[in-house]
Amino acid sequence: MSILPSRFLTFHHQPTLAFSPFPRSSPSSIFYAPTNSVSRPLRAEQCLQPLSAASSSSSFSSVTVENSEDYSESDGTTATTQFVIRARNRIGLLGIITRVFDVLGLRVEKATVEFEGDYFVKRFFVTDSRGARIEDPESLDRIQKALLDAIDDDCAGSVTAGPTTSTTTRGVVVRRPGLGLGSGERGAKAERMFGLMDGFLKNDPISLQKDILYHVEYTVARSRFSFDDFEAYQALAHSVRDRLIERSHDTQLYFKRKDPKRVYFLSLEFLMGRSLSNSVINLGIRDQYAEALSQLGFEFEVLAEQEGDAALGNGGLARLSACQMDSMATLDYPAWGYGLRYQYGLFRQVILDGIQHEQPDFWLNFGNPWETERVHVTYPVKSYGTVEEEILNGEKCNVWNPGELVEAVAYDNPIPGYGTRNTITLRLWAGKPSDQRDMEAFNTGDYINALVSRQKAENISSVLYPDDRSYQGKELRLKQQYFFVSASIQDIIRRFKDAHSNFDEFPDKVALQLNDTHPSLAIVEVMRVLVDEEHLDWNKAWDIVCKLFSFTIHAVIAEGLEKIPVDLLGSLLPRHLQIIYDINFNFVEELKKRIGLDYDRLSRMSVVEEAAVKSIRMANLSVVCAHTVNGVSTVHSELLKTKLFKDFYELWPEKFQCKTNGVTQRRWIVVSNPSLCALLSKWLGTEAWIRNVDLLTGLREYADDADLQQEWMMVKKVNKMRLAEYIEAMSGVKVSLDAMFDVQTKRIHEYKRQLLNILGIIHRYDCIKNMDKSQQSKVVPRVCIIGGKAAPGYEVAKKIIKLCHAVAEKINNDSDVGDLLKLVFIPDYNVSLAEVVIPGADLSQHLSTAGHEASGTGSMKFLMNGCLLLATEDGSTVEIVEEIGAENLFLFGAKIHEVPELREKGPAHDVPLQCAHVLRLIRDGHFGFQDYFQSLCDSVEGDDFYLLSSDFGSYLEAQAAADKAFADPKKWTKMSILSTAGSGRFSSDRTIRDYAEKSWGIEPCRFPSEFDG
Repeated sequence: MSILPSRFLTFHHQPTLAFSPFPRSSPSSIFYAPTNSVSRPLRAEQCLQPLSAASSSSSFSSVTVENSEDYSESDGTTATTQFVIRARNRIGLLGIITRVFDVLGLRVEKATVEFEGDYFVKRFFVTDSRGARIEDPESLDRIQKALLDAIDDDCAGSVTAGPTTSTTTRGVVVRRPGLGLGSGERGAKAERMFGLMDGFLKNDPISLQKDILYHVEYTVARSRFSFDDFEAYQALAHSVRDRLIERSHDTQLYFKRKDPKRVYFLSLEFLMGRSLSNSVINLGIRDQYAEALSQLGFEFEVLAEQEGDAALGNGGLARLSACQMDSMATLDYPAWGYGLRYQYGLFRQVILDGIQHEQPDFWLNFGNPWETERVHVTYPVKSYGTVEEEILNGEKCNVWNPGELVEAVAYDNPIPGYGTRNTITLRLWAGKPSDQRDMEAFNTGDYINALVSRQKAENISSVLYPDDRSYQGKELRLKQQYFFVSASIQDIIRRFKDAHSNFDEFPDKVALQLNDTHPSLAIVEVMRVLVDEEHLDWNKAWDIVCKLFSFTIHAVIAEGLEKIPVDLLGSLLPRHLQIIYDINFNFVEELKKRIGLDYDRLSRMSVVEEAAVKSIRMANLSVVCAHTVNGVSTVHSELLKTKLFKDFYELWPEKFQCKTNGVTQRRWIVVSNPSLCALLSKWLGTEAWIRNVDLLTGLREYADDADLQQEWMMVKKVNKMRLAEYIEAMSGVKVSLDAMFDVQTKRIHEYKRQLLNILGIIHRYDCIKNMDKSQQSKVVPRVCIIGGKAAPGYEVAKKIIKLCHAVAEKINNDSDVGDLLKLVFIPDYNVSLAEVVIPGADLSQHLSTAGHEASGTGSMKFLMNGCLLLATEDGSTVEIVEEIGAENLFLFGAKIHEVPELREKGPAHDVPLQCAHVLRLIRDGHFGFQDYFQSLCDSVEGDDFYLLSSDFGSYLEAQAAADKAFADPKKWTKMSILSTAGSGRFSSDRTIRDYAEKSWGIEPCRFPSEFDG
């Protein structure tokens, strides 16, 4: 018999326990556990060991109850009732059984585990609450029934109840099929390995300190007596990753056992930001780490600042992907994320004399402690070459002979859920040269060619968003897309084939989510694999493919839809071009039967665009194949139906759905705004809102409460102090905490209209300059904050950044204005800076020309943090208005249906006098560089495509309304509270549930803990 120390199960009366070393438990691994928890979760490995073919005589599990003989303890003799469980050990079994005993008020005096062949026989010696043997038949029946109900019935077995062959036994028998376990030496090795690793890592401060110091010495290779903050951060991160790996392994093994339908989220961008704070909060051990570090002489917050941002994306789409991964983990969905491991993230923005300069983001210079390189998970990715027809089993088939081969190597990043043990994986691919080609080159002495091949392979995953203005840039971008898609599809099919042999089951086990058109080549790749490699009939393969894909589009105008030149695609992926042609031919022929010979419509809907440059329309390909096409807001979904994909909507209206984007409250409140998090939990009386964000609506009943308003304002002031400190450290500009912090942080683009914001600031500055002292005393002071990056080749956007700095230089050094107005540009804006800026903002501006913003997740982050919005009715703003009421934000500007009419006026449009005056100040060189800014002024006074002059008057009115509201602290604070209260609808948790239920067809698959019966 194997002996297990008593720490592996916790009972109220601390019995003496004798157990197998197989259970693996964690004293504080469930963060929300009450202190008197009765059991610990079992490791998934326990239930996944292969059963021996030489199993004992019967291949079923049983639960029996019998009155045992008295047994002696050191303090006397105890009469007990013995519960005997013979079973293949599985996840949560011990926790379930001991919890049943505890709930029924029973005491476990002793427990043993024996091996019987390949099964475990667990014996529990139990007494009633008075310490007496249980003999009452009704009580025994009730206990038996409770045990039977508690045992998981997910097996395909039968359940019978009644006396066993023993005359002294009453009990129930749960029959299940034998699953066979490896015996003999293999079983002994398994027992030895589990015995060596017989517990989860502990989470008490002493254990955490030991783990941190272990990593200081053996991972970071520094003396435990001399290491700095960055080395302490690295050790800390590795110790957290250890715990994530435990949970990740258990989650994947559990998924493997349950074999649910899984979703695979394909995105070329994931803007993850920092991982440390998010991970320890989701693991529920943030306070324990803070205490452990404090005793070592470090502060958790200081070490967290040592982490760099993983900037593997740009803007809202990439951050949306990160939020959705967090929600999939938290909601227990069986999911994988796939992307590229860019060696250089989005460029670092450096401002010199007001001009943006781009520098490489060497985010991997010091390694990435969160990732695990899976050197054994590699796949060959082909490109170039020729396609030849061959005869296989009497049938023609196409064989692709590639001209170039690279290897895709997997790097896994764990994504922990909150309030659950589930930890899913984001798998990123990096390019490496093919060993075969490398060796051939070296063997022939062609070292230079070997090095060139290596560089070409690594270039594929080097740069996020290569400049695609040149042919080489377009080619590299297409290589990236196919490299990422090919590796991911090979991995997905490999995982499917591990457990299944019939591709008819593929759509029942796999859902593929396309995040915009970047991964759309996955459609063609799956077809290629099924037809060319798995040798399925074309029609059967196409039927399978059409059941797999859900497509979410983020573009709002036709010009934004991705197209790939046929010449480029045919050169790089010759077989894929053939498949696309076949898909398009079949589609057009079917379309002719539906709509007749309407050649204009056939041309619009064709996957192949016959234009000056013949191209493949990737969006059309995605719509043709996908079973659902998703818009990302109500407004956007209507644009898809009425404009962008009008022809397709009329053909397949059932395909089109709306899945309004969302953001995760765990990152944007719990991590970035802990003071607000504590305040929300206090007034709602629970922390459950962190998982069920709809509970935030409970704030509405307290919106007028003076105590809440006072505490709310104090939280905002603390966050403004933090932001003000950063601004002073970054720019040297001291700002007043009494001023309204007015923020616009977005990618710099004409349609996002940062230029409108700057024109408004100039107007405000000019008004203040022309006031006397008594009038200035009534002005609401403002700190205007702008942040964002311009694409390297986007000259207009770069001029807007330069104008912002020129205006800031003038205003911030004008003593007549003082603290009434400041303008600050935050360089190199990223997720970590957003976690400082968003909580400290009073007002957030979202100024996109109506009809140009698909969703706008930035507004949701500000909304959650109680920041008031000044916005056009575009993207998700329309739904925000529905949720919080138009009276709680400041709307302005032309509506979507008014935009075309205003644009028709062109240069003949009237420029309001106030706008014309501001433009004149710029043209006259009031802020310097008058020649440089002429083109910006011309764009407003000329065609004014983005309607800056048309919306200028309405914009100033909205700004005046914001000033008036801010002057009334009680009103402003109530509006702020109601903004947060209405933000639950815009959580990514809601978005992911919608996807799971309406698009992916997946169910939660929660790894059991001691609190899951």
